[in-house]
Amino acid sequence: MALLSPLSLSTKSFAGGRSKPYPPLPTRRINIRACSSSADVPVPDSLSSEWLESRRKKPLGPRLNFSAEQAVECQLDALKFNDQPRQDYGVEVMYRFAGFDPFERSTYFGPFFDLGQFERFRRIFHHSTYRVLLGHKERKVLSSLWVKENRFKRRVWIQGSRPEEEEVFQFTMVQKIGGSWDGYWLTESVLHDGDGISGGVAY
Repeated sequence: MALLSPLSLSTKSFAGGRSKPYPPLPTRRINIRACSSSADVPVPDSLSSEWLESRRKKPLGPRLNFSAEQAVECQLDALKFNDQPRQDYGVEVMYRFAGFDPFERSTYFGPFFDLGQFERFRRIFHHSTYRVLLGHKERKVLSSLWVKENRFKRRVWIQGSRPEEEEVFQFTMVQKIGGSWDGYWLTESVLHDGDGISGGVAY
């Protein structure tokens, strides 16, 4: 069987052995539009200095050289300037000091809550019971008590940023023994000196 050459495919035979080529196929014009590249979109060549500084600076947390009193004051200072250098930075500091197991329900705020996720912890601080701590104007130590050598309680009066907003809270600090947190003072609970979170809270 003879093979057809490419030339034979482009012709057709007529009587008498003469052949006539097929008419040329119409050419299709393809209009290629140049897409705008990402280089055409204006991109800021730098981020704000506040953003860079807030990411460069690690949030404050427990320190081995902190006493129980210093650990409480450090947390209250962070809550007073809660949104500096970024939103809810003070609540982040509180979460770093928190001594609960993230895999267990905790009585950090009084009732049993699942606080393993930071967002749940943060929402409770924005509840009407605890929001007085955020950006508070003044505070005063009412009493301090060494329950044990490694257990410390302090009651603090807080004046909030809203008119006639004042509450009392009790911090309980525990110094860990053994493990990776050996010698550090962590917060066991921050309790409202009153009804606390009555009726539950959606968190």
